[in-house]
Amino acid sequence: MEFDYRSALGHYIRMQQIYESIARDYLEDAKHKFRGYKNLAEKALEQVADEEFFVENATDANSVAIVIKHIAGNQRSRWRNFLTEDGEKPDRDRDTEFEINEDDRESLMRSWESGWALLFETLEELSPADLGRTVTIRGEDHTVLQAMNRQLMHYAFHIGQIVILAKIFRGADWKSLTVPKSGSKEFNKEMFRKFGDR
Repeated sequence: MEFDYRSALGHYIRMQQIYESIARDYLEDAKHKFRGYKNLAEKALEQVADEEFFVENATDANSVAIVIKHIAGNQRSRWRNFLTEDGEKPDRDRDTEFEINEDDRESLMRSWESGWALLFETLEELSPADLGRTVTIRGEDHTVLQAMNRQLMHYAFHIGQIVILAKIFRGADWKSLTVPKSGSKEFNKEMFRKFGDR
């Protein structure tokens, strides 16, 4: 049986198109998820008073300020020259991210904004073809997709800490960031009203 080069080439092109479509969707979804976690953290931070920002609730526990400082330091290291240099930069001193010296809320929030800006700038520069490329973090190989997922999970973990601390500080005055307690039925009704007829 003669090999059908034309059919094989057509199949290869279709598979490439499918891969590029999935990769493009992933990149857009990743941007959306990163932005969503940033917004979640900032809505929680709006409910944290200045005097609470640096409070450590237990021995060796992280304050909101330390979590902010750590995320910003991680972002500056991981996303700078993302495709061409190891994610753990030589000028990063991770241990100092867990120390508060002369930092104030304003300076830490500037670092926070700078870190996120670097992340989003890097994501905008990535193409679907980049997802399969190899980058390293502390010498360990990751595909770009794996490195992105690693950071997404890491930030979600720490942003969860920010939300919990903010909720502890506010107590009964806490303004819910997601579906409020006893509000699921109304929320579901609204979502089905909005999307159910599609």
